[in-house]
Amino acid sequence: MALVIAGVSSGVGKTTCTLCMLAYLQRYGVQSFKVGPDYIDPMFHQYVTGRPCRNLDPVLTDPEYVQQCFALHTRAVDFALVEGVMGLFDGISFLETTDFASTAHIARLLDLPVLLVIDCSKLSGSVGAIAHGYRSFDPRITIAGVVLNRVGSDRHLELLEAALLPLHLPILGVLRRQDNITIPDRHLGLVPTAEIPQLDAIIDKLAHLGENSFDWEQLIPLVQCSPKSPIPNRHAAIPTGRSPVRLAIARDAAFSFYYQDNLDLLEQLGAELIPWSPLADKSLPDRVQGLYFGGGFPEMFAQQLAENIPVRQALREAILTEMPTYAECGGLMYLCEFIVDFAGKSWPMVGVLPASTIVTKGLTLGYRQAIALRDSPLLRTDVVVRGHEFHRSQLTKVPKEPLYRTKGYDSQGQAGTEGWQLYQLHASYIHLHWGGFPSIPARFLQSMSYTGKLS
Repeated sequence: MALVIAGVSSGVGKTTCTLCMLAYLQRYGVQSFKVGPDYIDPMFHQYVTGRPCRNLDPVLTDPEYVQQCFALHTRAVDFALVEGVMGLFDGISFLETTDFASTAHIARLLDLPVLLVIDCSKLSGSVGAIAHGYRSFDPRITIAGVVLNRVGSDRHLELLEAALLPLHLPILGVLRRQDNITIPDRHLGLVPTAEIPQLDAIIDKLAHLGENSFDWEQLIPLVQCSPKSPIPNRHAAIPTGRSPVRLAIARDAAFSFYYQDNLDLLEQLGAELIPWSPLADKSLPDRVQGLYFGGGFPEMFAQQLAENIPVRQALREAILTEMPTYAECGGLMYLCEFIVDFAGKSWPMVGVLPASTIVTKGLTLGYRQAIALRDSPLLRTDVVVRGHEFHRSQLTKVPKEPLYRTKGYDSQGQAGTEGWQLYQLHASYIHLHWGGFPSIPARFLQSMSYTGKLS
């Protein structure tokens, strides 16, 4: 078994609760998971546990992949926690399911109990009604207990306990208001771990809080993994008989949004992953045959990226001479002509895409279905993929011959076009998880093997 940590809504303290529990369990070996298309929360999980966090998202992959991913990555550990997304039942209407890809959907797929986190800062007796409603809403979901977060005083706790007593629902954690533990955030959520110099001190406080704020006698059996059984690997490595393909991956404070499963697939298929920094390095890595730019925060480091002229020139030359390149979201922004930052200042970027990006206050968010309109290093024409957009910027120009025709799954689900395919470059705002589409990394590596171009 393992445990799903869910909230009654966003902002109730799921991540704080999860990090407290992970900090306590990491001494024994714990694997974490995150529901949905998230990059930053998994960074914090990995920082605490020392293990890559795995995303569980049946839209970006499929339900079978979610089950196999969970089974595979709990085989080597004794404990596992799944952090939910938004409120417990918040998902999308898809395949005749109104809460598809919600935390509840994942709990049903994996047959796991739920620990419900409730923000009690403005509650007393009403906490009983909230807990009762969530427990009875879907009989397929087992609520193992609740965590009372942001409890103000002993008297406040007494009122909450009295309201929950008739439900016979265990209180498995009580977190008092914590003014001295703050994880900074900004326009796309929490600030990534690499940018928080005081993070070790924060984690130490969370570990202390985790040890003293939870009923571990009741929790340990709930978070302990079930006995292991063989797991088929539908994404086994494909022997090629060739030397590994050297793929340069931009990894620094500006580019940090990568799904670990994508990187694993590349290595299983024969890639040698070469991390490097467009911020700090003065040249591309030696003898690479392809480039991979994940998302991140290039807008926060636009001046440093602009000032690294040798790297910008080397990248421009490599891409113009048709080195296979994949760039998503922040990577796309970096390959444009300019980034216009929050202050309205323009900073020159690589310049292979004939557009600039302007940082905006408006948020573009949601799942996307995308049909490839042309061949690229990752996709053949007419292939359909599912991805996710999450950004506060927009392009000054749209491509005349776009990469994708898209539509959404939510209220922003209007049809449109998106993405660039130039030279051997595939660039898009859409984040892809390759777990449900193993042909994508296979084609990407194949495109590098065929070109044989070296930097």
